[in-house]
Amino acid sequence: MPNLSRRSALILGGVGIAGTAVGGTGFFVNQRVASTTSPASPSGSDLMEPPVLQSVNGTLTVDLESSPQQVTIAGRDVRALSYNGGVPGPTLRIRAGDTLSVSLRNGLADPSNLHVHGLHVSPENNSDNMFITVAAGDSFDYQYELPANHPPGVYWYHPHHHGFAADQVFGGLYGAIIVEDPDPIPASRERVLVISDITLDSMGTIPAATAMEKMSGREGNLVLVNGQLSPSMTARPGERERWRIINACVSRYLRLRLDGQLMSLLGIDSGRFEAARDVDEVVLAPGNRADLVVTGIAGTSVLRAHAYDRGMSGGMMMGRGSSTAAADIALATLTVAGDTIAAVAAIPGQPVPRDLRTATVTARREFIFAMGMGGNMGGGMGGDMEGGIGGGMGGGMMSATINGQVFDATRIDTTVQFDSVEDWLLTNTSRLDHPMHLHVWPMQIIEQSGQPVKTIMWQDVVNIPAHSTVRVRIAFDDFSGRTVYHCHILDHEDSGMMGVITAN
Repeated sequence: MPNLSRRSALILGGVGIAGTAVGGTGFFVNQRVASTTSPASPSGSDLMEPPVLQSVNGTLTVDLESSPQQVTIAGRDVRALSYNGGVPGPTLRIRAGDTLSVSLRNGLADPSNLHVHGLHVSPENNSDNMFITVAAGDSFDYQYELPANHPPGVYWYHPHHHGFAADQVFGGLYGAIIVEDPDPIPASRERVLVISDITLDSMGTIPAATAMEKMSGREGNLVLVNGQLSPSMTARPGERERWRIINACVSRYLRLRLDGQLMSLLGIDSGRFEAARDVDEVVLAPGNRADLVVTGIAGTSVLRAHAYDRGMSGGMMMGRGSSTAAADIALATLTVAGDTIAAVAAIPGQPVPRDLRTATVTARREFIFAMGMGGNMGGGMGGDMEGGIGGGMGGGMMSATINGQVFDATRIDTTVQFDSVEDWLLTNTSRLDHPMHLHVWPMQIIEQSGQPVKTIMWQDVVNIPAHSTVRVRIAFDDFSGRTVYHCHILDHEDSGMMGVITAN
């Protein structure tokens, strides 16, 4: 496992990092795309979106370069890790049945790779293969073949090299993927909102994460939307906007409210509801996405991240007791003014989601997410204790484990039968929430804390509250091969809370 304290210095080179907004919408291509850069915007300026790269005739081919770049945020020049010179990277818009080809060039000082989070594609060869290492200065050509029935929705991409994921995502490496609806949903406007956070000290540099931050999961002291601080948006009364929201934070939960406006939720992650649900708030764990419809009502409203208590670790409260999450955070402002527009057509109903509650189950398993004192076999399963996460290095360091083990890429932790349905009980024995992410195959949530879930809910990131359980069912169909499941608090993933699964 890499030396964690040295890793940050290698990635950042001793200079600060931050995000910056890039580009505008409407940039469509069907050939390889060169790196593009756009100036940053100060706090309170109009929301900007990353450049859009859209498939044509069933293909999208993109050059994607990860590298340190000089950017400006809130009038300060800092260094960010970026894809193609922007934070976030370009938005990739594709359709079911498309081929997405990405040539990744690693311009970082450390190894990296690429994960297309949530896409239902092969985990093998040059597809969404988590065991590929792209060394510093090297390139790798990925190719993802989307099934013809791939669910529409909002997805994202980010690095996933074990031991480096948290630093690289925190540094600015992330971008949106949109899989288009086969039949458009009527809306006046679409917005992509990638929410992330960073920490900058008084010198404009990012401090190395402390042992306590790694144990709890770091939360930045600046929360950004498309790399901007508190951007503004405008709309007219009656306008229906579709907001594609991604929680790209390393550890921060987002309890989102937009008081004064009408919000309807189309779905979370790749899961689409049969009918849109009116909501007052949406909670997104790290890695979750929301497909949200906002209908404008005259007035000014603030998109806020309200306090979320995700537990405590080592005697330090997170959520309401944490300095970084104690207060509500203003993310963006929406001003609705002008003449009311004519009513927009009703949101069409969606296909009834697949329901595994009556499916034949071939295997039942339990996965225990725990944090405790050191040891590869998870000594200290009983709860959190103060110290630095060591990823199972022992010596009194904290360990983050699944079923008592820290991650080992050479070990197969779970073998499932291809084309089967399994029932998994996800048990969290620690005092922190753990959002569990399974690659390739989405999960249907069956029970929460022993109580049946009455609606059909599909997600690829499922939050397991502290000292609680969640039961999910998974159909291991369409693709065989080897991939991973892990906590999407990326500091916990890097520290060993990840397992290897193979479907044969």
